[in-house]
Amino acid sequence: MTYKAGIIGSGGIAGMGILGMHDEDAIGKEKIDASHAGGYASADEIELIAVADVDEETLATFGEAWDIPSSRQYVGHERMLESEDLDIVSICTPSFLHAEHTIDAARSAADPDVIWCEKPIASEVAAAERMVEVCDETNTELVINHSFRFTNKLQRLCDLIRTENLLGEVKSVSTQYRMELLRNSTHVLDTLVYLLDARADRVCGYVNGENEAADTLDADRSVDDAGGGGHVIMDDDTFVTVDCTIPRDVSSMTLSFIGTEGKLYLNNDDGEWRYWDFEDGEHVEKPLPGIDGAWTWEDDYKGSFMNAAHHVQDLLNGESENYSTGQEAIRSLEIIVGFYLSHYTGGTIDIPLDRPLRETGITSW
Repeated sequence: MTYKAGIIGSGGIAGMGILGMHDEDAIGKEKIDASHAGGYASADEIELIAVADVDEETLATFGEAWDIPSSRQYVGHERMLESEDLDIVSICTPSFLHAEHTIDAARSAADPDVIWCEKPIASEVAAAERMVEVCDETNTELVINHSFRFTNKLQRLCDLIRTENLLGEVKSVSTQYRMELLRNSTHVLDTLVYLLDARADRVCGYVNGENEAADTLDADRSVDDAGGGGHVIMDDDTFVTVDCTIPRDVSSMTLSFIGTEGKLYLNNDDGEWRYWDFEDGEHVEKPLPGIDGAWTWEDDYKGSFMNAAHHVQDLLNGESENYSTGQEAIRSLEIIVGFYLSHYTGGTIDIPLDRPLRETGITSW
């Protein structure tokens, strides 16, 4: 059986390539594996048959790169959703459009069984909640592309921490990643809530007002999204510090966990994962059971799109349960919105957010 896929948004993450991650000469001219289209190309039972965008030039470039005929290159997502019968729809548009496009797809004549939406889930919590509600109502599986969840190493590490009690009771976590909060920090925060299986309870944040994506994306500098961080008390009482103020070229994505039975250091940019077992009052360094080497961008991130597309295929075949749901994706968004609210009010923010605060939107790309 072949499942039919369509993509809304024909930019970098859809399959064109991203400056800073891919060779400039390859962008828009080569098939980029680390993308939604690249993921579909690796799945035996999925065929990418259609794409939609409001930019006709970008749409045509994508269609040429991925062999989508002009008759199935749609100007505007509504036309594609009206014209095609799709099993899967990818949402690869800017974050402030995720809710509109996800809801439109779920309710459309295309009638997809799975929506594979880029991270972050949305730019405001209320919009993300509406996405989850509508997908539940229409019996549509909503998969959020928090890429790290689709890597074997992180899945094994999650089992070690949550099922095999590798660290005992986690007391403290410190994290660092590059600016900006919404565009980038969702990665490190989703990794945090995934490994802890926890939700924020209280947030105190800081926003520095700086962004560097405007240059790389040729985007509007007036957006809210910026570097920042703060501290978070999780609902399991873990104390977490978050620093996402650092420019991309000097940052390293790090998480450091301290538990009652051990400690763990993850540095994904430098490819270094280290674990210490707590024995007789001393920390003894040991290999991570069942994990060969460390997570790296070159191997694990690039392979995550293939793994995600295969996971979508498994969902369609009834062979798996969704391990990157919309409901879980809201947990990282709540923290980010909480940082902004805390910074501008000068107070501590309780999670879940009170109803009016769930409507607070963070403009990004």
